Amino acid sequence: MEYSKLGSSGLKVSRVCLGSMTWGGQNNQREASEQIDYALTQGINFIDTAEMYSVPPKAETYGKTEKMIGNWLAANSTRRSEIILASKIAGSGIPWIRDGGDITGESIIQSVDASLKRLRTDYIDLYQLHWPNRTSPHFAKHLPGKITFTDVDTQAHSNQMLEVLQALNECVKLGKIRHCGLSDDTPWGINEYLRLAERHSLPKMVSIQNEFNLLHNKDWPYLIENCVHADLAFLPWSPLGGGVLSGKYLNGKRPEGSRWSIPQRNGILRDKPQVELAVKAYADIAQQNNMTPSQLALAWCNQVDGVTSTIIGATSLSQLTEDIDAFKFKLSNETLKDVQAVMSQYPSPF
Repeated sequence: MEYSKLGSSGLKVSRVCLGSMTWGGQNNQREASEQIDYALTQGINFIDTAEMYSVPPKAETYGKTEKMIGNWLAANSTRRSEIILASKIAGSGIPWIRDGGDITGESIIQSVDASLKRLRTDYIDLYQLHWPNRTSPHFAKHLPGKITFTDVDTQAHSNQMLEVLQALNECVKLGKIRHCGLSDDTPWGINEYLRLAERHSLPKMVSIQNEFNLLHNKDWPYLIENCVHADLAFLPWSPLGGGVLSGKYLNGKRPEGSRWSIPQRNGILRDKPQVELAVKAYADIAQQNNMTPSQLALAWCNQVDGVTSTIIGATSLSQLTEDIDAFKFKLSNETLKDVQAVMSQYPSPF
């Protein structure tokens, strides 16, 4: 396993980050524990979770994933130092989480304490804002006309961001979190947080995780270049496009127990004709290289300049093994050109 620097944090994280959002939904405690155990044997030291998980989010499963990780940590208390543990505070819009309100200084303090209790640990290595208080161009809102920027009160949001940083600083000083990061944010969000941190001597954001894959690569080049020069780790989530890049949904298939067989809060965003065509083309390239479609997608993501660690998720140990093995591949220049040709043909399929 190879390792990368987590932005300016000084921490070294594995190039593979173990995602956990299906634990407590599609996966039970035994399966979650098996995944953690196997990941550690493969040199993975980075686990990502969130207070909102499992997904699809439901009131009855809120915090369940963190509890499962906490159960594993309680049963393996001597191994806490082997793991870089990341969690996230939910943003606005989910009624059963703080009445759907914005992230505030007060909610940061409350949420950190609640996550620590569920995780059964004294500290969280990386505490992230799951999505910003303002609407950001994520979850299929990246095309022009989907959202607006000119009606946003810039100063009001900056004031909120300062309040958030001040609360995070309190948590850092108390030893409850070590570092803080972003998720589903933009270059403006990154740079405003960095500006405020420098101006007020507050913790610097060390990372950002955004959706990034063969079907959805809007963060290249602008946001990723920003991360490289500002010393932020870039952590792609959904590198398989919610599983569609595995090829398992081709030709209308909906395998029992798969994510597309379960009702989603915002519908199935990637179920589009152009996605089907792109996935078929990528699957052909994978076959030509004696790889599975999932392995091609993950190997490509790992080779993108500026990527720090790719967040993977699996619902079975066989899937997890296949996905981790993908990071042993190095795509040739010829294969990368083939990938680029498909990407040019289907640049924004959903």
